[in-house]
Amino acid sequence: MGRKTYSLSAVAVVAVASLSFSSADGAEAFAQDAAADAEAQTEIAQATPEVVEIVPNRPEFVSEEVVQPLPEPDPVEYITPQTTASSLRELVSIADSSVQLTEQMHCLAGAVYFESRGEPLSGQLAVAQVVINRAEDRRWPASYCGVVYQRAQFSFVRGGRMPNINTSSAAWHRAKAVARIAHDGLWESQAADAVYFHATHVNPRWSRAKTRLTQIDTHIFYR
Repeated sequence: MGRKTYSLSAVAVVAVASLSFSSADGAEAFAQDAAADAEAQTEIAQATPEVVEIVPNRPEFVSEEVVQPLPEPDPVEYITPQTTASSLRELVSIADSSVQLTEQMHCLAGAVYFESRGEPLSGQLAVAQVVINRAEDRRWPASYCGVVYQRAQFSFVRGGRMPNINTSSAAWHRAKAVARIAHDGLWESQAADAVYFHATHVNPRWSRAKTRLTQIDTHIFYR
């Protein structure tokens, strides 16, 4: 029995020794594997490019309106008859009297024609100016026709009507030109502020209470 026990003990010693050597080999192998893994991770890390975060610049907002400059147009010279005429007569001669008149302009030209067609051009312009001034004054109707056809104001108006006009006459063409010049303010009249006038062969009572401005040929103008 003692020999058997010895034999078992010897076997046990051999087994433990075998396990010890096996464990040492395994530990060494594990250590080698770990070192290999670490080396591989290092190589991967070195092979991986560095990641750089790109942060966009903060946008800047312009508070003022951005306007692209445009080329300036070539200057245009506007020429009116007044700038090219040296006298009222010349201005009348170059004014276009062939234009079809509106009803209001016909009334204005009619007043010039019937009241002053035998007068100098300055007198005709003054008559037109009186009609225009009245139309712009709240004391009278607010239109040329309203002023001309107002009751008991112009002696040539009979029964609320204007007599027939010889439209082919030079006097009518001048009257139309004068009416246009006065309406457009192309020439300053001697009776610029006048709202009344009468012929020199009469002496109306109302004239004594008015301010006399000027006399042009056979008409006297007041305000």
